[in-house]
Amino acid sequence: MSYELKYRQYSERAILIEWPPVIDENVLHDLLFYKKSIESFYNKLIIEVISGYNSLLINYVFTIEKFYDTVLELKTLYSSNVLPEERKNRLWEIPVCYSPILASDLKMFSKTKSLSIDKVIELHTAPRYTIFFMGFLPGFLYLGGLDSRLHLPRKNTPSLEVKKGSVAIGGNQTGIYPVTSPGGWHIIGMCPLDFFNPNAKEFIVFEPGDIVQFIAIEEFIYNDIRSKSKKADFKLKPIII
Repeated sequence: MSYELKYRQYSERAILIEWPPVIDENVLHDLLFYKKSIESFYNKLIIEVISGYNSLLINYVFTIEKFYDTVLELKTLYSSNVLPEERKNRLWEIPVCYSPILASDLKMFSKTKSLSIDKVIELHTAPRYTIFFMGFLPGFLYLGGLDSRLHLPRKNTPSLEVKKGSVAIGGNQTGIYPVTSPGGWHIIGMCPLDFFNPNAKEFIVFEPGDIVQFIAIEEFIYNDIRSKSKKADFKLKPIII
C-alpha cells in the first residue's frame, strides 16, 4: 500500500515527510520501510532519519539548495519501492507490578473508570502493543493498542516527579517512564527494568515496530527483578515471532 505523502522543508538541512494523520500499523510499516530505503540509498549523505507516528524527518549533512529536485528524488525512491518484505517481529515481555502500594494512581484510576483493579490489570495486560516511535524522553515508548475502556484524559495538573519505571495511561495511550521526570499520565503500575542506560553499548534496545506484552507480577518478584536488572550482565531478550 502506498500513500499520498506531503513533503515540507523543515530547515535548510532537513525535510519532513508526512503520512495521513492516523495511528495505524499499515502506515507504520510503510513508514519504516521507506525509512530503511532512505538510509540505504543516501548512506553518508544523511545524519539521521527520525520517525514519528506518521512522519519522517530527514536530516542531511548538506544544505538543501534545490528543494523540489530533492523531493522529486525522494518521491522516485518511494514509488520504486516494492512491497515491504515480511518483517520478523520482536516481542518484548515487560513485567509490571500493579500493586496500589507502588502505583500511586491505580485506586483513583479504577474508581474513575468504574472498573475493579483486577479488571484494569486484565485489560492492560491483554493486548500486544506496537511500538510506533520513541520520544519525549530517551527510551519512552509510544505504544498503540490500548483498550478503549482504559482511555482517560491526562491529569489537569501534571505531577512534578514521576518515578522511573512508572507504567502510566494518558488519553488513548500507555507507556513507561524511562527516567524520573515530570508527567501528567496516570500511574497504574511499576516496571523493574531500565529502559534507558547511557552507559550501555545499546542504551535503548527497542525499535519502532517491535511488540510489547505487559506481564503482571507480584511485588516480591518486582523487587527480585529490580535487583537482578542492576547487574552488568543482565539483558532483556526479545522473542522472535
